[in-house]
Amino acid sequence: DIGKSCIDFINARRERVEGAYSYIMAITLAQPGFINFKVSDDAWRNVVGYIKANESDYGRTYVGEGQRVLLEYVSANPTGPLTIAHGRQACLGDVLARVMKMSGYEVFREYYLNDGGRQIKLLGLSTRARYLELMGVEITFPEDGYLGDYINDIAQKIIEEFGDKYKTSSEQESLGFFSEYAKNYLMGLIRIDLECIGVEFDQYFSEQTLYGEKVDGVLSFLLARGLSFEKDDALWFDTTRFGDDKDRVLKKANGDFTYLVPDMAYHRDKFERGYDRVINLLGPDHHGYIKRLKAAVSAFGYNPEQLEILIVQLTTLYKNGEPYRMSTRAGNFVSLRQLIDEAGTDATRFFFLMRKINSHLDFDIDLAKEKSQDNPVFYLQYAHARIVSLINYSGQKVDPDADLYALSEVEDIEMIKILHDFPYQIAQTALKLEPYRLVDYLNNVAAGFHKYYAHQRVVSDDAHVTKARLLLCDCVRIVLHNGLELLGVSQPDQM
Repeated sequence: DIGKSCIDFINARRERVEGAYSYIMAITLAQPGFINFKVSDDAWRNVVGYIKANESDYGRTYVGEGQRVLLEYVSANPTGPLTIAHGRQACLGDVLARVMKMSGYEVFREYYLNDGGRQIKLLGLSTRARYLELMGVEITFPEDGYLGDYINDIAQKIIEEFGDKYKTSSEQESLGFFSEYAKNYLMGLIRIDLECIGVEFDQYFSEQTLYGEKVDGVLSFLLARGLSFEKDDALWFDTTRFGDDKDRVLKKANGDFTYLVPDMAYHRDKFERGYDRVINLLGPDHHGYIKRLKAAVSAFGYNPEQLEILIVQLTTLYKNGEPYRMSTRAGNFVSLRQLIDEAGTDATRFFFLMRKINSHLDFDIDLAKEKSQDNPVFYLQYAHARIVSLINYSGQKVDPDADLYALSEVEDIEMIKILHDFPYQIAQTALKLEPYRLVDYLNNVAAGFHKYYAHQRVVSDDAHVTKARLLLCDCVRIVLHNGLELLGVSQPDQM
């Protein structure tokens, strides 16, 4: 009865109101309590004109309402080349930034440069040891030092530039130089790798800038509010007060800060910059860090829900159906650059995006290199190129004023319905923070087009139908182009 009353009310208004209601053909009640609206074909045909009129802007939404978002991703320690794990984080973060901008958010992309602390000291010690070995000096390699051959490359580079200048220098005298040189050398490689895979940042935020005023400010803040205490000769943060499972050490008995201290200072700085949301993409080894960071945000007086931490699961490479380890000079891991060289930028990016962020990814290198429709990125690019070829074959320019009433077949309308869903899918990708949604949708677009092309003749003797279907196909191209652009994947005109 309630449903019938609702339908009667809508129908009464429908008789008096022009516009959107005129596109509703029927309103029916369905169990267990749904109200179904049947939209007229005219409404769907209008979508074609809207897509063509907006072109590269089609898909834009405003669900973000201008919210300021700080998106931090990659943030790999500058102690070695980027790994495939870093590569997946880089591509996911980059696509989230693109999609969120398309959805009305104001996005700032940041890389946190871990250039302070023990790991940089260890990098310097490792580089110094290799330098002295190459200079013929016997020296014990530091325990837990970096063993990759890239350390040899750095040491050789230092010899080429500085010769034996540091051969007789003490560790105290030269460690700062070796640490800084190696860090800058590796950051140069990291920036090049990021550029190769099409990832950019608005800022590289240095950890070193936090030590001093910002770190001291955090410690003073906690002390003044009774949120820190001393125990076992160490300084602790009372994180259990904010829902953590145990309290966390801030300063060890030997006087060294834990990683938590600069991270707290960094996140305090993020919120002080006035962002509405702070989103971090971190590796699976950081899962236990979520509660302590949210505790820190709460302690500083901010809403912990404004901090969103996405855990990016690892990637396993496969070749010939077996787990695959490329030969590497970088140590006990596969570098991102090796994968790009092997599979190509487009396939690397696309494959990194195909699964949920918190799902393990199996990366089939053979499939990524395959030039067939079994390769999902090739499948999408082929659909785009096929449409360009089709339009060129017709010998006509796409006419935005084509008679849309010529799109009268069921297949025409079904294709339009798929295209109409594009802005919604972008909005959902931004709201859910899951790029795989956009990947799945674009696969559906390509599949829909290939099916449409197989069942409907686009270029025919009927001029009206040909013009209308060329316009519809061009709208498919626009959606594929815009979607692939958001994924950072090229849109070839021929293959």
